[in-house]
Amino acid sequence: MPAKLIFSLTFLLCFCMQQAKSQYTETLNSNRPGQSQGAFAVGRGVFQAEIGAIMGKESHNLLNTDTDNIGGEFQFRYGAIREQLEFNLSGSYLYEDITPTSGTSEPYSHSGFPIITAGVKYLLYDPYKNYEEKINVYSYHANRAFKWRSLIPAISIYSGANYVYEDDNPFLPKSQSGFTPKVVAITQHNWGRWVWVNNFIYDQFLTDYPTKAWITTMTHSFNSKIAAFAEFQVIMSDIYADDLFRFGGAYLITKDLQVDISALINFKETPKRQQLGLGLSYRLDFHSNDELLPQK
Repeated sequence: MPAKLIFSLTFLLCFCMQQAKSQYTETLNSNRPGQSQGAFAVGRGVFQAEIGAIMGKESHNLLNTDTDNIGGEFQFRYGAIREQLEFNLSGSYLYEDITPTSGTSEPYSHSGFPIITAGVKYLLYDPYKNYEEKINVYSYHANRAFKWRSLIPAISIYSGANYVYEDDNPFLPKSQSGFTPKVVAITQHNWGRWVWVNNFIYDQFLTDYPTKAWITTMTHSFNSKIAAFAEFQVIMSDIYADDLFRFGGAYLITKDLQVDISALINFKETPKRQQLGLGLSYRLDFHSNDELLPQK
């Protein structure tokens, strides 16, 4: 069940995944519409496409500009070799119209792919692996009592390579161009209908301007079709630093198809940001068997 937001999973599916000790789930599990990624892979033999369209506005008090932007986001995920392993490719395309709000400068526009990232995610630890919860047939309250194991998260590591094209990239300085590394530590708590995901990110750390970020995402499934999320992201870099808040929801149309909607706001004036997103996640499921993770 992945991050950022695990919209496709209901309480029953979370429970089944923990008991089966596998990565594969009967319904699609998508990272959309948030920006975090979950600890669990899509499952061996599963190809998943997660795409979206965004539209936003920005105003910058120091640069004295107003910006309208539209764009697209994509993430392609594939589970292979082992149940715990996932390969993915992600990025975005952005078009911006910039209007100066002071002086005599003319409006202008630019577009391109700010950054494209290819990476690998691997599940290091699942607290429910090799664990079977015992039912107390004599006590309802004992079965409903708080369980300390629920505080232990699933843990994954992500390692990737960014690519920033060098020729007149309007979104990043030339010092960030070419190939740069990215690593992410991922934790995920599954609490029935609630899922809490954290991503701890260290990005472009061999360049002049590395980025550190933290994304925390809480997802709640109302039923087998509808889920909502709230997400907070902290970005720390000499190029761009911000605190972002996202919220939205998703609807599972079929077990392999999900649609979503989200919104973004931030908490500063340099720039002040607002954004709306619509997305789609689709899974091609070639997973022949629900393989169990290896037992120790």
